[in-house]
Formats: sequence, structure tokens, C-alpha cells
Amino acid sequence: MSEQKQYLRFSVARRIEHWVNFLAFFLLAFTGLPQKYPNSEISAWIFGLFGGLETVRIVHRGAAVALMLIVIWHAGKALHHWLVLRGPLSMLLTKDDAVNAYKAVRYNLKMSDEKPRQGFYTFEEKAEYYALLWGTVVMIVTGFCLWNPITASNWFPGGWIPAAKAAHGGEALLAVLAIILWHFYHVLVKHFNTSM
Repeated sequence: MSEQKQYLRFSVARRIEHWVNFLAFFLLAFTGLPQKYPNSEISAWIFGLFGGLETVRIVHRGAAVALMLIVIWHAGKALHHWLVLRGPLSMLLTKDDAVNAYKAVRYNLKMSDEKPRQGFYTFEEKAEYYALLWGTVVMIVTGFCLWNPITASNWFPGGWIPAAKAAHGGEALLAVLAIILWHFYHVLVKHFNTSM
């Protein structure tokens, strides 16, 4: 039996960043969805677990601050990698990603035997990364409006507050479903990826 060679894909710092992001996301989902669906029995159980709605909100906001800090850290690391170390912008979408997406669809529909050969990041990983970025921006902006409605009303029209509530809850539900149905499937079910 030949020994399989292993390669370090992510540094320790990147892995810590991922796990802090996971923990913040989990706490946000665990404390946020009960606020979106307060009449659910599971929501009542979670409120009881934390000792009431106010504690749930405090934990939710603490996790939001942790998420914002990890976003700032990630952006700083990415800018340092690009501007100081002159590293490649490997998460940018390229023409090859479009070609690989086309080949993947054909391969998955059994229209071709050729599986796309991809680089360090696959087009699926890049798409998920951009969804994470977009979703996080939406959650931070709408979360700020909900956390500070008076201040937000000084900057935005008053109608933004109920719109922020709808967008925040909708994006949260979408993010949780995307993580469960897409990310967990591709990382843990399709093939057990231990790179993080």
C-alpha cells in the first residue's frame, strides 16, 4: 500500500479564522432564528436555555461583534497578502472558472466524462466565498439598523428599519440553509475535507 502524501492547504491562522467565523455564525444562527420565529417551541426552549430574550439578544450582539472583527481581520490579511507580499488575488473569478462551471454541469449531467481540473480554489469555493462576503455585508448593515434604529434613522429614511428587519431575517435563513445544504454537503458528506 503506497503512502499518500499530504499538503498543508491552510495556515494555522487561516484555520483559526475559519473556526472563529464558524463559532460566530453558529451563535448568530442559534440566537437569531428564535428571534425571527419567537412562537416556535424550539425558540421557547432556546430562550429558556439562555434565561430569557434579553440574554439571547446580548449573546447575539456579542457574536455579531466577533463576526465583524473577523471580517476586519480577514480584510486586513487579504490586503497585506496582496499589497505587501504581492501575492496573487486567487479568489477573483476568472474565465477558467466559467469554463470549469460549464464542464462541471456537463460532467454532473453525464453529458461528458471530463471532470474539470481546477486550481487552488474551485469555482464552487469562490462562489461560496462571494456569497459569504455579500451575506455578511447585508447582515452587518441591517443588523446595525436593528441594533441602533435611532442612529440608523438619522442616516437612512425611516422605512429602512422595517426593510432591514425583513432583509436581516431573510438573509439569516438563507445563510443557514446554504451552510447546511451546500457547505456541509461539499465539505463533510461528498468528501470529508479535513483541510480546515
